[in-house]
Amino acid sequence: MKTLVIAEKPDMGRTIAAVIEPKAKNNRSFIEGERYIITWAIGHLLGLAEPDAYDDRYKRWNFGDLPIMPDVFRIVPNPNTKDQLKTIGELSRRCDAIINACDAAREGQYIFALIQQQLNLTQPVKRLWISDLTSESIAKGFAELYEASEFENLTLAARARSEADWLIGMNATRAFTTKHRTLLSVGRVQTPVLALIYDRQKEIENFDSLTYYEIKAEFDQEGRKYAGTWQGDRLTDGEKAVGIADKVRGQSGRITEYEVKETKEYPYKLYDLTLLQREANAKYGYSAKKTLDLAQALYERHKVISYPRTSSNYVTEQNIDGMHKVLHMLKSTPYQALAEGGNPRLVHVGNKSVCNPTKVEDHHAILPTLKRAGGLSKEEQNIYDLVIRRFLSHFYPPAEYKQHTVLTEVEGETFKTNVKELLSLGWKVCLPGDEGSKSSGRGKKKEDEEDTEELVSEPFQIDRDKPVKCVDAQAKEKATQPPKHYTEGTLLKAMESAGKHLENEELRDAMKDAGLGTPATRAATIERLKNVGYITMQGKKITVTQKGKTAIELIRRAGVELLTSPEMTGQWERRLYQISKGEAAREKFMDNVRRFTVSIIDKVRSQQKVDASLFGTEDNDKPKGKSSGRASSAGSGQRAKTANSSSAAVKDKAGASAKTAPSGGLQPLAACPREGCGGQIIEGRKGFGCTHYKQGCGFVIWKEFAGKKISPTMLNALLDKGQTQVLTFKQADGDVKGRILLTDRNTGKLELQPTE
Repeated sequence: MKTLVIAEKPDMGRTIAAVIEPKAKNNRSFIEGERYIITWAIGHLLGLAEPDAYDDRYKRWNFGDLPIMPDVFRIVPNPNTKDQLKTIGELSRRCDAIINACDAAREGQYIFALIQQQLNLTQPVKRLWISDLTSESIAKGFAELYEASEFENLTLAARARSEADWLIGMNATRAFTTKHRTLLSVGRVQTPVLALIYDRQKEIENFDSLTYYEIKAEFDQEGRKYAGTWQGDRLTDGEKAVGIADKVRGQSGRITEYEVKETKEYPYKLYDLTLLQREANAKYGYSAKKTLDLAQALYERHKVISYPRTSSNYVTEQNIDGMHKVLHMLKSTPYQALAEGGNPRLVHVGNKSVCNPTKVEDHHAILPTLKRAGGLSKEEQNIYDLVIRRFLSHFYPPAEYKQHTVLTEVEGETFKTNVKELLSLGWKVCLPGDEGSKSSGRGKKKEDEEDTEELVSEPFQIDRDKPVKCVDAQAKEKATQPPKHYTEGTLLKAMESAGKHLENEELRDAMKDAGLGTPATRAATIERLKNVGYITMQGKKITVTQKGKTAIELIRRAGVELLTSPEMTGQWERRLYQISKGEAAREKFMDNVRRFTVSIIDKVRSQQKVDASLFGTEDNDKPKGKSSGRASSAGSGQRAKTANSSSAAVKDKAGASAKTAPSGGLQPLAACPREGCGGQIIEGRKGFGCTHYKQGCGFVIWKEFAGKKISPTMLNALLDKGQTQVLTFKQADGDVKGRILLTDRNTGKLELQPTE
């Protein structure tokens, strides 16, 4: 018999097959060779069942039924991909061994574990664990397969994460929604992230700007000019500031202190996913999700970078030789000049800024592979360029500077000068053109601070024993600035370091390596906050909507502040990591989650209801429910249904109001056409959206297009056939006949196709 190889996605399966079975027969849903049958999941083929799978009464949302706590969690197939699950089952019966080739990470382990559970696969299992999809890595990975038993703890952690999120998300969402009669999404990660944004926005709104004055002076010593900033307590008296400037202008002075020291700047750390997302947002304005998608394409489709969903900025000893080979490969690419200037001796096992095995968990930092890049889109090239330049920078020496600090006294007033003199660019030659040239030119940084630093490329030298003259001095009015709104880049940094801001020193130390979410999930969390209508983007700036503000205030007022704090989710991630390493018990973790879930329900039960208008939504945005001849109360009459284990609302993007089914719930109209999604399409006020919006599904068909209202019949035609029947469209220059086409089954984009 043969061995069944189960990859996580079709592209990965085909890539693996090309290495281990190059002459295999290619079928639609699997590839068969002499020794192996290679097939694949399509992301998550299975998920946790909805509450109504345990009891029909949960089809209606009722506070009195909470908390919902299954003794054993059931799993159900994704209806969109059930045929592929069936294929895996049929193929497994022809094989006497299985290789788990899903992503080498917690979620990849979970995807395989659910397939194994659902299909009752009893064959012995080996684990393929690789960090890139090059032929060399795949061949080596198959030659060094792991025993599946080595990853049992990782599976336990993955199950615990999924089930704990279900308990918190399902119960807290239903509790707040039914209590306040407004669709309100609550989540273990998304809620504290929303709180971060809310708190920053409050700080900005409450900020009182203070006017102060800065005095700048220009000095000359035998033709050498330099600038200085007045030193003293912050001046809020304009007349006094002008008086000091007038007093020193044109007067002679002396240098009281002059210190010169040589400094070095070493290359920035190699990229983990979060750092790559932050820099792509700052440089190109890419959202966290977009950067992840581009990096995933470079990894899966183009195979030019290693596994991107990593949390490490370092490599192990085993990566050093490969890094040297990549450096050599790059000498025959557009990066030839930079690659030839690199010194391979600088990257070695003793260089702890690069090679630090103690800081590498499942995957090393993002690295380029030996495959030459070709056919990249402009946006993919931008991300690839960041990875390549960061990689190459570590083959260069540090940048070198002389730091000059001068104190100049004139008429009893002291001025400070900071000058950074460039000696050698070192690794900074790897920065893109503009950034590299800025490193060697004149410029300023920290311009909003009183002690500015001037960067110069020419030698800077003054004589501390010779007099100077103050040739000019000016008092400038300034104002203190509020904190800046979060961008996706700065929010990712805040999520990563959220635990560092806790006041409890012991807890802060415990959470030093845990933040809000994981590198692989942070982008989805930000997208979820957008989709449920809690945040909006104003250019790069993130702002909280009225709905988001009220949600945070309401949760805090209920006395469950822990839901809005990084403390809980940071502790969760740390505990899940310990479970994955066999250092903590899954059962104890789940018991604590259940107790916390009960405490949430108890606190919400005693909370005062709020006016739905505070959420910035209309009355028909409230979830609707049947009542027995009277208005339903928060405790007994709230009804809603979701096809998502943790969703509280129809996709807000499509309109927060949901169509009420005869049973009082949200009526699924069709399966979401987005590949691998598994959600259901339901009707909102302005469009037809997917219930899996919380997982990042962006599918929506708006109810109006080209002057036509999209009817349920037209919707079904679009979803089933990809087009409507021929319709008549009124145009300014006469009627036009045509069809509406569904051109993108991932987003719901429509186009009008005129007919003859």
